[in-house]
Amino acid sequence: MNRLDCPRYVTDLDAVCALDLPWGMLAGKTVVISGATGMIGAFLIDVLMRKNSTEGLSCKVVALGRSAVKAKARLPYFGRDHFSFEEGLVTASGYRPVAPADYVLHLASSTHPRQYATDPIGTIRANVDGLQNLLEYSAGCGARLLFASSVEVYGQNRGDVERFTEGYCGNIDCNTLRACYNESKRLGEAMCQAYRSQRGVESVIARIARVYGPTLLPDDSKALSQFMHHSLAGEDVVLKSEGTQRFSYLHVADAVSGLLHVLLLGADGEAYNLADEGSDVALKDLAALVAEVGQVKVVFDLPDAQEAAGYSKATLALMDGSKAKGLGWIACYGIADGIRATMEQMSQAG
Repeated sequence: MNRLDCPRYVTDLDAVCALDLPWGMLAGKTVVISGATGMIGAFLIDVLMRKNSTEGLSCKVVALGRSAVKAKARLPYFGRDHFSFEEGLVTASGYRPVAPADYVLHLASSTHPRQYATDPIGTIRANVDGLQNLLEYSAGCGARLLFASSVEVYGQNRGDVERFTEGYCGNIDCNTLRACYNESKRLGEAMCQAYRSQRGVESVIARIARVYGPTLLPDDSKALSQFMHHSLAGEDVVLKSEGTQRFSYLHVADAVSGLLHVLLLGADGEAYNLADEGSDVALKDLAALVAEVGQVKVVFDLPDAQEAAGYSKATLALMDGSKAKGLGWIACYGIADGIRATMEQMSQAG
């Protein structure tokens, strides 16, 4: 089943479309989205295109991606009004989208352990070279840019706070393979500040919790993604550690609603955590929840060397989302309801 034929998925889209946001700021404007076929990008485009079709928003969506073939399979909007796709490598030297934009969202990034371990250079380039290209582009057309950063910029909790606020400086060992992701996201944030100061680019930063949802891709190697794929296939959920780590998670619908709040209401130059206490959970409890939904068991299996190289070393990474909530953002899904809804939709999609 196409995700847009799933009633629960459409309900989630409509909930985001119904948010009390200044949607008029997007009316007749052009929004460029890198990482358009990713988990977050696909859901965001679904929201904007639904807003166009149901409420006449007339927001032009320009999706950027490496493969038109993949995009056509993922984004059912080719040939429709207010949608276009540009094929290309956002990391390529001198890359620029063709049309001028009013808003740019840089969502393209390697986002799971296997990619970090097997393509650390590509991971860095997406967060640095790709961002630089879009910052230069934004400087040229006067667009407001949103950089999708991550909870990973904080690294490991030093034990001095319960939750990370935006002012927490973090604790990261930069001399590791895994640092390709954390440190490139941190540099990306610094680049936004540099371009604000030197080139006048208006920019905002969203530090996003670990995201899950029905738009996740089959090759996603994050722990939760693997849990759900195994469980839905009737296989035991495999836990690669004792599972005592506590992390903040976020359903993709809440992540997208948070991005829209930050894009439209966030203060220029500010960073915002997108996280909600209702989705904080220990990894072993998360595995147990997924296994319960799929009626399978949880088993423990230590990772091989390549897998381990891509895993986060953080054991406590909870975020304080108060600042984003100050913009009026409210998460709709707690972790239990979010997991059940996601697995129900994934099951229907086959």
